[in-house]
Amino acid sequence: MSELILGIESSCDETSVAVVKDGKTILSNIVASQIKSHRRFGGVVPEVASRHHVEQITRCIDEALSQAQIEKNGLTAVAVTYGPGLVGALLIGVQAAKAFAWANDLPLIPVNHMAGHIYAACFETALQFPLLALVVSGGHTELVYMQEDASYEVLGETRDDAAGEAYDKVARVMGLSYPGGKEIDQLAHMGEDRYNFPRAMLHEDNFDFSFSGLKSAFINLTHNAEQRHETLSQEDLAASFQASVVDVLASKAIEAAKTYPVKQLIVAGGVAANQGLRETMKRKVAEELPDTNLIIPPLRLCGDNAAMIAAAGHVEFAKNNQADLALNACPGLGF
Repeated sequence: MSELILGIESSCDETSVAVVKDGKTILSNIVASQIKSHRRFGGVVPEVASRHHVEQITRCIDEALSQAQIEKNGLTAVAVTYGPGLVGALLIGVQAAKAFAWANDLPLIPVNHMAGHIYAACFETALQFPLLALVVSGGHTELVYMQEDASYEVLGETRDDAAGEAYDKVARVMGLSYPGGKEIDQLAHMGEDRYNFPRAMLHEDNFDFSFSGLKSAFINLTHNAEQRHETLSQEDLAASFQASVVDVLASKAIEAAKTYPVKQLIVAGGVAANQGLRETMKRKVAEELPDTNLIIPPLRLCGDNAAMIAAAGHVEFAKNNQADLALNACPGLGF
């Protein structure tokens, strides 16, 4: 008999509900984006995000079940993101999942949002262990080593800004609309790396990251140019900034994969949608790790979505990791 898991994701500014069969087949994956509401503020406003989740969560559940052509009594379990993320946003998803699980007498599975990003790769191909995951999003930049399912060892992480956060702040300085990561990526392909921004911690003997110095260098360069009434090329600024970020991310990931030999290298999270990063990782892995299989989820599964939460929930359910109705949001959750 097939296992059907209802996944619920509400950690930031996407309300998403999905139905996934046996941890690998997406029957539905509804995503209600809030980008238009937050764009006028230049970033996510937590209170606004929470209100949108309240408005959308029930509709998304109904739509996911309808699209999957599944009745409530046909489900096996409910998986929900309980952290990390915005506490108010997380609470909406957690409470909805608890109510749905209780009303339909279903097991409740707690899922780490970052684990969800990693398991988005299983929709591309079966995961083989040991593997290494470079998880890059708006709030996190981590290198995670996995010896088996649901086993996470953080080899390195950002000591300050996450890569996605740096993209958003630089985009704001450049006057680009929110979210600016995609626009920077597009501009970068039309420019050249002329400004030689710093590659922080690139040659240090660890797998940690730091992007606050790069952000400061970018702001200082643009502000100094403004004071001198100079006009800088938007394309070259974007290309130089992106080259610095991608160089550090790719180099650290490749070095970690050499230190901890793995069968697969996964690039996951919202920043995994960046074409510059995808192209560089494909080239570097082919050149330096010919025996390692690079897996990057399709663009539609790089951002926050509930299918990845259901996929991670499938693994947790197999390990009998269930929660009771005391489950609460954990905004600072780590591995």
